[in-house]
Amino acid sequence: MPVRRVLAGGALALLLPASLLTATETGSAAGPSAQPATSTERAATRSRVRIAVLPQIVQQGRRTARADAAKVAVEATVKPRRAGRPVRLQVRRGSGWKNVGKARTDRRGHATFSARALRRGEPAAYRVTTPRYRGLARAVSRTRSTERWLTPTWTDEFSGRALGPAWSHRGQRYEKVSLRRCSKGSPQSVRVSGGKVRLSVIKDPDRSGTCRATKRGKSSGRYAWRLNGHISTQNRVSFRYGFAAARVRMHERRGQHSSFWLQPQRSQAGTPRTAGAEIDVIEYFGNKHPRGGLTSFIHWKKNNRVIKTGSWIKKPRSFLKNRRDGWSKNYHVFSVEWTPKHYIFRIDGQETWRTSKGVSGQPEYPILSLLSSDYELSEMKDRQLPQHMSVDWIRIWQA
Repeated sequence: MPVRRVLAGGALALLLPASLLTATETGSAAGPSAQPATSTERAATRSRVRIAVLPQIVQQGRRTARADAAKVAVEATVKPRRAGRPVRLQVRRGSGWKNVGKARTDRRGHATFSARALRRGEPAAYRVTTPRYRGLARAVSRTRSTERWLTPTWTDEFSGRALGPAWSHRGQRYEKVSLRRCSKGSPQSVRVSGGKVRLSVIKDPDRSGTCRATKRGKSSGRYAWRLNGHISTQNRVSFRYGFAAARVRMHERRGQHSSFWLQPQRSQAGTPRTAGAEIDVIEYFGNKHPRGGLTSFIHWKKNNRVIKTGSWIKKPRSFLKNRRDGWSKNYHVFSVEWTPKHYIFRIDGQETWRTSKGVSGQPEYPILSLLSSDYELSEMKDRQLPQHMSVDWIRIWQA
């Protein structure tokens, strides 16, 4: 599929927070098809179910796939909160409802499902139900459709054999200040084929000898000069508020890190609201990293000092599909939901972290990269190059 732009221009239209779009029905039962509550149920504690249908951000798998075939994520919140409360996802079928998923709530009263975006070629309509449970009355959420997410604002599925016009190469100089004295971005490290873009770290064929790398201010040895895959849509595609997602298969070894991140379109002084922030949707530091390898961070400046919030993702293997799954074995969808109040980070629709700190109020553009920074080089031998990161598709949704 060629690159599509539904909305033109640099900064795109505002997306209202999902919380404003997912009002709930409350009571012991809700929805036009719910049966009247019995006297026993009326004596139970009132329950409420809230549902949010998110974009198509669920698509784990070994091979490339159509972005339109990805599943939507459906989030349910049940109050009062009870860990382990059963909930069911239902899809409208004619005048009735069909069960298509079941789960149990966590301690926050949350449960997440994945579901088809279309049913018989039309937008699907979903609701969530919860039965009577330990003195809590049954409840049914309002109905929510997938329709608003079926047409992304911008998408690239990397068809053909070259990058589309939205992309450009970054960091094409060896830079000590960027902690990449021994590596630089290069078109030689980027290849488009088979419906994906492959970003690589390779030895620089035009540079002989070795580079002395430093780690924590001390020499960590000498290593071959490297070229990095490092691309962005700066000055071509940016957005403010909404969802950004990329389907990525990570590299294998430590010594470099795969990244999907956002930066503000304009560099200026001020608060994140007025100057923007760097949004590291996901970074991966290799299969054998002792902390699991996955991070999400926000960076911004205050009084000329860089402020950072975020951390290593806890229990990263819990977001894999099964024991045979792996970040460098299969593709996974990494996404961020960005509103005027917060960020929410997800892997295949499952929330990993949220924060209200450093929220950018400026247009941001996406970046894809596999970078070998100087502080990482000691983790790998030169002979273990090249390393590869593959991106199947990238999408932005904004209402």
